[in-house]
Amino acid sequence: MQGKTVVITGATSGIGGVAAEKLAQMGARIVLVARDRSRGEGALQRLAKKAPGLAHTVHYADLTRISEMKRVAAEIAEAEPRIDVLVNNAGAMFATRELTEDGLEFTFALNHMAYFVVTQGLRERLVASAPARVVSTASAAHQGASLDFDDLQLTESFGAMKAYGRSKLCNILFTRELARRLHGTGVTANCLHPGFVATRFGDESGGLISRVVGLAKLFAISPEKGAETIIYLASSPEIAATTGQYFYKCRPIAPSREAQDDRTALSLWERSAALAGLKAPST
Repeated sequence: MQGKTVVITGATSGIGGVAAEKLAQMGARIVLVARDRSRGEGALQRLAKKAPGLAHTVHYADLTRISEMKRVAAEIAEAEPRIDVLVNNAGAMFATRELTEDGLEFTFALNHMAYFVVTQGLRERLVASAPARVVSTASAAHQGASLDFDDLQLTESFGAMKAYGRSKLCNILFTRELARRLHGTGVTANCLHPGFVATRFGDESGGLISRVVGLAKLFAISPEKGAETIIYLASSPEIAATTGQYFYKCRPIAPSREAQDDRTALSLWERSAALAGLKAPST
């Protein structure tokens, strides 16, 4: 990773924070995307301490808002002459159904649309920097989920776990279609299940969700363990040519049948591009 630039969303704590620090210690320059300034500055200070002299930086954005997703991607693309790895890791679970300023359900907006829009905003820079990689944090929570394109925003039957599971299914379908569209460019796209990790995840969800997740964390793995597959996908020469796969414990595994549906992946891509007001490249 010497001399490489890695952009990471959701890296002020948890597995994203660990991955950022480990990759920095391997020689990578880290570009963070954070929402909270105090946590962003804290993460930047930790990076500077663990891997000094690499000019790590941070950009701030609310990744539930499409305008902010576009803005921060444009800022990074303008600031960085090359991007070797993009790690899409920001995510959350919300106890109640609320809508963003764009009229999107919060889980869908943050966990899926931010991946889609930020990646599209950095696509040209990634291709110009090839060989390059896109790594997206998904989850085994996608198992049992399916998409209803007539009700992507869950207006009829919202449930926190249902919304989260759907968003993680979106991550895998997005990776599948992204890999197809990037074929031949030298940019790979893979996603992963990190395992159930003891992080800040769920702390701000509110209600029963926060209490249940808090209890479950007693049996969770450490952020260091959960970050291993992110680090592997971002850096390992073993998978330099591997693309479109879903990984767990640094090995490709098969996701659910719904997550392997190419027609659904294409439909999700087209719907996401329309929601974001983007004319995505056909290839």
